[in-house]
Amino acid sequence: MAFLEEIQRRRTFGIVSHPDAGKTTLTEKLLLFGGAIRVAGAVKSNKIKKGATSDFMEIERQRGISVATSVMGFEYNGYKVNILDTPGHQDFQEDTFRTLTAVDSVIIVIDAAKGVEPQTEKLMAVCRMRKTPVIVFVNKMDRPAQDPFTLMDEVEEQLKIKVRPLSWPINNGPDFKGVYNIFNKSLKLFKPDIQGIEERIKFEDVSDPRLKDYIGDDADTLREELELVDGVYPEYENEQYLAGNLAPVFFGSALYNFGVQELLDAFVKIAPSPRPSFTEEREVKPEEKGFSGFVFKIHANIDPNHRSRIAFVKICSGVFERNKMYKNIRLGKSFRISSPTAFMASQKEIVEFAYPGDIIGVPDTGNFIIGDTLTDGEEIHFKGLPSFSPEMFRFVENADPMKSKQLGKGVDQLMDEGVAQLFTSSFNGRKIIGTVGQLQFEVIQYRLEHEYGAKCRFEPLSMHKACWIECNNEKVLTEFKKRKHQKMAKDKLGRDVFMADSSFILRMTQDEFKDIKFHFTSEF
Repeated sequence: MAFLEEIQRRRTFGIVSHPDAGKTTLTEKLLLFGGAIRVAGAVKSNKIKKGATSDFMEIERQRGISVATSVMGFEYNGYKVNILDTPGHQDFQEDTFRTLTAVDSVIIVIDAAKGVEPQTEKLMAVCRMRKTPVIVFVNKMDRPAQDPFTLMDEVEEQLKIKVRPLSWPINNGPDFKGVYNIFNKSLKLFKPDIQGIEERIKFEDVSDPRLKDYIGDDADTLREELELVDGVYPEYENEQYLAGNLAPVFFGSALYNFGVQELLDAFVKIAPSPRPSFTEEREVKPEEKGFSGFVFKIHANIDPNHRSRIAFVKICSGVFERNKMYKNIRLGKSFRISSPTAFMASQKEIVEFAYPGDIIGVPDTGNFIIGDTLTDGEEIHFKGLPSFSPEMFRFVENADPMKSKQLGKGVDQLMDEGVAQLFTSSFNGRKIIGTVGQLQFEVIQYRLEHEYGAKCRFEPLSMHKACWIECNNEKVLTEFKKRKHQKMAKDKLGRDVFMADSSFILRMTQDEFKDIKFHFTSEF
């Protein structure tokens, strides 16, 4: 197939939501329709023993949550679909933010009863900033739910985007009868069967009297509501969706495979093929012949038996070829990538070629960090992959002196994933881990013990903010570091970080040292 045709058939998207909205179940069902798996799974909270295919770490299967982004790909109706299943828990939102830089579109999953959650609002803000096209999937219609018009108002108000329903539910909860698909003018009746996939019934015109044979008196209500939908919401325009100004909305129940196929069928038709990416030097278009890509995630111990470490690379332009030399721009060194892999969660296969929009895994022995640019020689630097200032800090201490080497290696590798950040105090050399939330400390502790055989304990550290500092005046910088020696640290890359005790101390320090710039992300 020609290069341009390969690009046009790529669809790369992320699935994001609050952890209770059923995102992982939706991922599972999308993979089912892609022919990638044969047994539908569900998160643990649904009382079903099978874990989600995308949740391949043991702690994810135990807790029934996603704590790391996983990458999956499959072929569907002539399209190559790449899914990035992001963590739903707010403690891991930084991983999600970075993942959103690697997708061309997003599916936001909303719980039909709870509506829009605060975490979803934050993720939408990132999509809005990057003008990423968004589709909304309202999940769990088989349970008691809010009125769909109320939900639409909530989505518009809280996510600050216009909506256009492309399917419409017939009741909810115990009375849920199905969904009318406005996009392809068909009716799908609901039956609570996890393994089954219901047939569509074609209805070009909802005024057809046969509609009553299927849904009874609800046919009149459906006609009235569809008329109201056409009157209240703007006509669907694909250009508005691609510009990030309009969100198509679908309804269904991912647990029961219901409404998911309609979502996928519409998605591959309306979603964008790979879009241009931006570097510090210029815009990179996918159809360019020269290869380029960037590392947006690193996962240590993806196979605990082999201590393997994988760098996930989003291809932005050109064709990636196995066994070809590619340059890591940060290091100024070229590497031959002999075992690039495509993923179905933790299952992987070697790929010979990959195209813009694809996500590949590159075996890594410590040569890559998040944000690295790979090219076939051109000196460019992709941007938009910062590390944010943590909100919680702990000293990390070795709980087993016999395993100090394992602890050091484990901490280094887990910090490279970008889930948390490691600082070394300039005052006493103690290691400090900074995170966004408490759950991250629990995950780090669990993974250190079960993947590296190392035990650690965390000591509380009262700290307000870690600030990366920058100053053009070497004398002023030296004086600052001398005065604030007890509060200075180095990050993993050796950059100076000021650890402020409180917001008051931070403001006082900023006022006193006007020549020093205080940065709250590592990208400056």
